[in-house]
Amino acid sequence: QVQLVESGGGLVQAGGSLRLSCAASGLTFSTYAMGWFHQAPGKEREIVAGISWSGGRTYYTDSAKGRFTISRDNAKNTVYLQMNSLKPEDTAVYYCAASSIPLTINVYDYDYWGQGTQVTVSS
Repeated sequence: QVQLVESGGGLVQAGGSLRLSCAASGLTFSTYAMGWFHQAPGKEREIVAGISWSGGRTYYTDSAKGRFTISRDNAKNTVYLQMNSLKPEDTAVYYCAASSIPLTINVYDYDYWGQGTQVTVSS
């Protein structure tokens, strides 16, 4: 049974930082591309950042570029999202997901999802 478990969310002031973690089990983690998505109330789930199976390639939305860093540790079956310079508009539930398709930004290409962790940025 595949499980993705996010942690690290919380309440932070604008300009602050958070580090999200996603621990995977039940799959051969090193063969999956991983993505971080967010979903604000009333909005669609959108990709924030993605990383290839090896970690050699990454993708960021324009909003995340320069502020967020995605990384992975295949020995620990864990993917991370370091979020700096947080803004109120970053407030959302953040999900990690695994895809058997090499680095993709399409939400429908992801096979497995975590339960999400809430990130709230106050102004």
